[in-house]
Amino acid sequence: MSYTKILPPNPRQEPITITQLGRTRSDSYAWMKDENWQQVLRNPATLRSDIATHLKEENSYAEAVLAEVAPLQAELLKEMIGRIPPAEESVPVPDGPWDYYTRFKEKAQHPLYARRLRTEGQEEILLDVDALAKNFEYYALGHTAHSANHNYFIYSEDVQGSEIYRIQVKDLKTGALCPSPVESTTGSFTISPDSEWLFWIYRDDNGRPSRIYRRPLTGGEDVLVFDETDPGFFLSITTSASRKWIMIERGDHDTNETLLIPASNPTAIPFVAAPLVRGERYSLTHWNDRFIILTNINGAIDFQFMQTPDHQTGREHWKAFLPYKEGHFLLDATASRDYFAWAERKDGNIHIRVTKFGVTGDIRSQATTIAMDEPAYDLTLLGMLEYNSPILRYVYQSPTTPAHWYDYDLSNNTRQLMKVREVPSGHNPDQYETRRLFATATNGETIPITVLMKKGQPLNSTAPLLLYGYGSYGIPMDASFSTTAFSLVDRGWIYAIAHIRGGTEKGWNWFLQGRGKTKPNTFTDFIASAHYLISQGYTRAGHIVAHGGSAGGLLMGAIANMAPDLFAGIAAQVPFVDMLNTMSDVSLPLTPPEWPEWGNPLEDPEAYDLIESYSPYDNIQACPYPPILAMGGLSDPRVTYWEPAKWIAKLREIASGGPFLCRINMDAGHGGSSGRFKRLEEVALVQAFALWSIQKAKTN
Repeated sequence: MSYTKILPPNPRQEPITITQLGRTRSDSYAWMKDENWQQVLRNPATLRSDIATHLKEENSYAEAVLAEVAPLQAELLKEMIGRIPPAEESVPVPDGPWDYYTRFKEKAQHPLYARRLRTEGQEEILLDVDALAKNFEYYALGHTAHSANHNYFIYSEDVQGSEIYRIQVKDLKTGALCPSPVESTTGSFTISPDSEWLFWIYRDDNGRPSRIYRRPLTGGEDVLVFDETDPGFFLSITTSASRKWIMIERGDHDTNETLLIPASNPTAIPFVAAPLVRGERYSLTHWNDRFIILTNINGAIDFQFMQTPDHQTGREHWKAFLPYKEGHFLLDATASRDYFAWAERKDGNIHIRVTKFGVTGDIRSQATTIAMDEPAYDLTLLGMLEYNSPILRYVYQSPTTPAHWYDYDLSNNTRQLMKVREVPSGHNPDQYETRRLFATATNGETIPITVLMKKGQPLNSTAPLLLYGYGSYGIPMDASFSTTAFSLVDRGWIYAIAHIRGGTEKGWNWFLQGRGKTKPNTFTDFIASAHYLISQGYTRAGHIVAHGGSAGGLLMGAIANMAPDLFAGIAAQVPFVDMLNTMSDVSLPLTPPEWPEWGNPLEDPEAYDLIESYSPYDNIQACPYPPILAMGGLSDPRVTYWEPAKWIAKLREIASGGPFLCRINMDAGHGGSSGRFKRLEEVALVQAFALWSIQKAKTN
């Protein structure tokens, strides 16, 4: 059946007028937001009946329109599953006498957590996640850890996709769960090195991490450790690798500070390492008798390392360790007793560098660099395996090379390959080619683009192209190996990632140039990347499918309004598109924390006007748009379900073209379905939509 013969939902319009900072706007679909949305996050069954009916109608319409490609979606899904090992085991992580690891049983959706003694090798199952998940429509494991005495296994679980986690403590001697699990948490926790105390983060009714508590590990009274009074701050809690400190970090995208609790006295009141200074960021890595500080103070826009004695943590004691060097963006650090390693990004790629304890003088010139082999790749620094060990673990991959796990012995500069990601259906990297291209932005900046294609692909403007982008929060989209991308590439597509401003692919300043007042750079960079790919013969206008999710969904909505003729289709997963309304609603979980990223339209007229100028929901044009697929999750606390639902309804009201499809997962949240195979159903749907969009463009 042609989609033109299928009538889309026609939701009612109930216009309301919103006046803010002397500005007025109208919203006809505000009714789609359940006034009891907090309760819906905890229990999706409480969704108001008229909203539930509408969302189900949207799902039925999307399914009917795409029914002709349902067999193709099934074929794509089968291919993707075929590239995942039916049974798989992680590289073990040593800790004392034990090796800890995860493994998937044959065709299991979720892993087993297990350990074995290094000497005997007999497996002990710590947690069978697949067995737990069978009791729920949705099940996701959050953080996991074992106590330092190896007697307890602790994990957090989310059973509705709302990211409201319960923490469970399992006694490994008896196999029983300790009574009174911790409810309403963010899923983050740490265990004191003496194995006596559990520290955890409370998630309040607005979905924010607002307090840190401590309780005896096996259950007991919760004691308030820290109360966060700034609704715009996130919280995290960890234990240093040296097991000397419990560390609380609070802050937003611009500013943070760390509070410390001596591990030797875990019930002590936390003290501030260095007081918060707006616009300054720092994080601490404990290394023997000192802290190494990753910080941007004194204009170090791409960060520098400083050091201070661990008993003198104030800024007045900080001294240079690895001074700031332009073009060297410092990312992360890890330490063992004898070595300090860090990751830095230079010329778009990540490098790992290492120095020894006691080295003085110019650290950078004396540091060892772990060499890589390809011009575009992704490198993940997993860290030192144990504090008293010289073994560093990292993962290397590229768009053509599956992930390789390496253990690097820093004492003799040798590496051991521990695992290669298996592709059971077969993968020959020589059949593919990765390229790093550079487009020119409207202001002359160069925008990196990573391209994956079949070797020998003709560049004669005939190939369809999927262009992926994100560009927010300083999160880079690195050149990693994607088993799913090959389903398109093997069908003659070109797969491209636009490394647009708002990420940190070119350093922290690349992030700053794509946020707040400069946010429109993100959108124009993506469009410039598309034009460059067209100019070089990789594709042609109207033969590109754009894809992005979350803040990348904001990107999809913006470019749909700005350049609809460039695209054959747009796939927007959990898209942040109702931006002006969301950033004006202080009850939503991420609104105050996000003001540094976007601006505050409740108090700043300039921020209001800027957001209004590009907010996708507020800028739909009365012109032809390509087909759009918007996907959301009912229990998503980050991008709420009503954003894609309202956007699609308004597109049908104002724009022409399409069709405009909305699919809401009624059993999941921001990350989509749980389970390593089940989550691929949504990836296959996006690709089936992409293939369908190109076919539709050819026939029009």
